[in-house]
Amino acid sequence: MTFNPSKRQFLKTSLGTGAAAAMLASFPPSIRRALAIEANNATGTIQDVKHVVMVMLENRSFDNYFGTFRGVRGYGDRFAIPLPNGKTAFYQTDANGNTLTPYHLDETQGNAQRAGGTPHTWPDAQAAWDHGRMDRWPVAKKALSMGYYDNAEIPFQRALADAFTLCDAYHCAMHTGTIPNRLFYWSGSNGPTGDNVAVMVNEFNAGADVGPSTEGWTWKTYADRLQAAGVSWKVYQNVPDNYGCNQMMSFRHWRAEMEKMPVGRKLSNTAGTGVNPPYNPDIDDQYSALAKGFCNTMPDGGFLQSLRDDVLNGRLPEVSWIIPPAEFSEHPGPSSPAKGGWYVQSILDALTASPEVWSKTVLLINFDENDGFFDHSPPPTAPSRNPDGTLAGKSTLSDAQMAYEYFNFPPATAKQPPQDGKPFGPGPRVPMWVVSPWSRGGWVNSEVFDHTSVLRFLEARFGVMEPQISAYRRAVCGDLTSAFNFATPNTETLPVLAGRTTRADATSLTAWQQTRPAILVPATPALPAQATGSRPSRKLPYALHTSARVDAAARTVRLLFANGSAHQAGAVFHVYDKLHLDRIPRRYVVEAGKALDDAWDVNADGGKYDLWVLGPNGYHRTFAGDINEAATTSAEIQVCYNPCKKPTIQVKLHNDSDADVTFTVKALAYRDDGPWTQRVKRGKVELLEWPVADSGNWYDFVVTCAASPAFARRFAGRMETGEDTVSDPAMGVI
Repeated sequence: MTFNPSKRQFLKTSLGTGAAAAMLASFPPSIRRALAIEANNATGTIQDVKHVVMVMLENRSFDNYFGTFRGVRGYGDRFAIPLPNGKTAFYQTDANGNTLTPYHLDETQGNAQRAGGTPHTWPDAQAAWDHGRMDRWPVAKKALSMGYYDNAEIPFQRALADAFTLCDAYHCAMHTGTIPNRLFYWSGSNGPTGDNVAVMVNEFNAGADVGPSTEGWTWKTYADRLQAAGVSWKVYQNVPDNYGCNQMMSFRHWRAEMEKMPVGRKLSNTAGTGVNPPYNPDIDDQYSALAKGFCNTMPDGGFLQSLRDDVLNGRLPEVSWIIPPAEFSEHPGPSSPAKGGWYVQSILDALTASPEVWSKTVLLINFDENDGFFDHSPPPTAPSRNPDGTLAGKSTLSDAQMAYEYFNFPPATAKQPPQDGKPFGPGPRVPMWVVSPWSRGGWVNSEVFDHTSVLRFLEARFGVMEPQISAYRRAVCGDLTSAFNFATPNTETLPVLAGRTTRADATSLTAWQQTRPAILVPATPALPAQATGSRPSRKLPYALHTSARVDAAARTVRLLFANGSAHQAGAVFHVYDKLHLDRIPRRYVVEAGKALDDAWDVNADGGKYDLWVLGPNGYHRTFAGDINEAATTSAEIQVCYNPCKKPTIQVKLHNDSDADVTFTVKALAYRDDGPWTQRVKRGKVELLEWPVADSGNWYDFVVTCAASPAFARRFAGRMETGEDTVSDPAMGVI
């Protein structure tokens, strides 16, 4: 049987059109200017990039900023993980047993811009994540953790995503706070691969409290490697007002270089912008090659004049890091979303001051961690251990390679917490914008990334490797190159944008919000609506498979996980046993070109099973049934991909029974026809073709068997064909 729906049968949703290009005038000037500058396309490769600029902001989760945003994996996710309370991860329970859902931090109703922060260190982050059960956010992080912003509160942040590329599967590196996450960002590790130690909580801030060279971290930074390789680089920061966020200044060998500076060039920890001398390369570089990384390179208080000057005078390095002042870091407390948005707008203004420079520049904007703000997507963390010490899952990586992902290393100092054997991360999702002439058009990229992905992009462009990035991170997290169109960047359709502000407006709004009352948690919880509609979505490197084998004699159900990626993209499969959601979910790490399997004993449940599988970009499988029925009706389903000109999902209906059986296939999204039935003779296999071209290659259907009432197999996700397509059209619809 062949399914051949007409285009009318596809449940269409609103997509962007060419009319958006005609509305370019509605963009704020900073982004309108950036969008209007065509990319350097001399080679059609990553080598056209001559400058990479990075800015890491502070403490926001992806759902906190983009849960209601169109075309990304937000609050409309139909595959939010199941919780023991019978609901999904969107329905959290506080310490008093009350149900909390994400609620709007509405600036018209209270102090949204100044709502404050939540706990965000190793113990409470582990408690909220709860080994992947994701069910303790209000308990561990306070009720405020469930707050989110909408367009009115973060217009520039949303506008930037509508103009360029937003990554909706970008994770912080660890389940913890600022400094360990920034160590991954600056060095690829929190210590295990660097010096066989582990940094778990904040220590050795690197701003106004720089200490002696007898204290600090003891491995290399990526800037050290760039310096040795002859790649130009610089850190743009005000000292002391860098909010302690230049973690390279907390390394002992960096502090030793700072101590070498002569009187008059040494840094003072005294607050104020006029204390430390401006960085002068003709003087300071004579004393230390690292001076451009620790000196006062933005003596105007951090307001980017030196960055603009370098852009206009052809001095922008190949690699640049920008450290915002505390007031504009976006951190709850000293900063606000409005002030952070203005600062990013100013960075873009500086970089586009020279169209020639911007045509060759990539700007990467992310957040160090999520503070304690809720994000519903389970992170691709290494498998946890069960209470009995056994591993909840498996990996195709070796035990030696996986060892770097667990807190079994000595604490780096006496102030760090004791070893607990828990996995470091990656942690929750955080926003990541890829802003460049090669990433225009309001795209979403759903490949799994973390902070090491930024270093891997630098590796890909400049050829300077960071050996401290672990094998696990290299297997599971991409290198950001899938977010770009280097081949034909100047053919992208430009989208619509709004949201420009001024520093005065941002300051005024923040001050007014400080006087407003706290926003109350709604008494009646309700799941917020996500804006419907797709957005253009970059092709992904995944080709994932999960199938089941039911052994009635052994009373087991075995799942087989395979990764057919031809692009070296590994993946983490999360498996939740819906009959035992109190248990730690299993995670399976499968490298490209490899496979593994695992079994569930179903005796304790009288033969029943219900296994719920989740992978990247909405990849989902459900395997439910009763093994007692399998003794007489041996049915199974296998799904294959046919990425031809008219792509289809091939559905193989296996009947190993002694009698004919009838299968029913029902669409759960993307089409409104069906269901369909197919009779399969005993001992035979029938092949069905499920077209996906009209739904942007997305599919979601369930297969049942008349002879086995408990039998159900659900298959959902997006088939990759090597071509760009759209984000999930059913997001927020069903």
